[in-house]
Amino acid sequence: MAGHSHWAGIKHKKGRADKERSKIFSKLSREITVAAKLGDKDPDMNPRLRTAIQAAKQANMPKDNISRSISKSEMSDEKNYDNLRYEGFGPFNIAFIIETLTDNKNRSASSIRTILQKNGGRLGESGSTTHLFYNCGIIHIDKKKISEEQIFEIAINSGAKECFNLDGYYEIICEKEDFYKVKSDLEKNLNIFEYSGIEWRPINYLDLKKEETEKIVEILESLEELDDVQNVYINANLGNI
Repeated sequence: MAGHSHWAGIKHKKGRADKERSKIFSKLSREITVAAKLGDKDPDMNPRLRTAIQAAKQANMPKDNISRSISKSEMSDEKNYDNLRYEGFGPFNIAFIIETLTDNKNRSASSIRTILQKNGGRLGESGSTTHLFYNCGIIHIDKKKISEEQIFEIAINSGAKECFNLDGYYEIICEKEDFYKVKSDLEKNLNIFEYSGIEWRPINYLDLKKEETEKIVEILESLEELDDVQNVYINANLGNI
């Protein structure tokens, strides 16, 4: 899923085959189940679950699938999943942050290590790449839904750090710790977002040549083929695809 980085936009443009859609639904379903298991089953009382359901709806996941995912959280034989973060480097010294939701950390680490090593990269220690990123909340709102003056006022009053007027949407950035508060304040005025989530944003972006970009995209696609991988973040600009 790769957060809502430029990579996410590229995937959307490339189109999603049924197989890709099925895998995306599976990952979204896992997040819904875990969020419901760890908190209230009512999304109004559980911000993580509410965000997960919103992401599922944005991906056009059927309502029945969402309901089943919530119900699975009540099954005693349902697996226990952990949120684990892996850090590493790819070719051209590109930094990776890979977020997983896994019931087997050894499997996850081994699979990720293999993909990186096959492509001239390596898995790093905890903290080896996070200093190249900042962890923040991101919210995208369609410009047709609200005026610029209104969105900037709400963003400022809710404690957001920045609000940008971009092509077709507003982007609100806030501290990770403030994400659910800012989102809740916005939800009082808006019933739908284009996107919302907690991401790792690069402090500085590295520019790549076209052939280098293609190589990095191959690695991203391989990582996202792994069931355990939820999000992948890199510090490279993929704008020349």
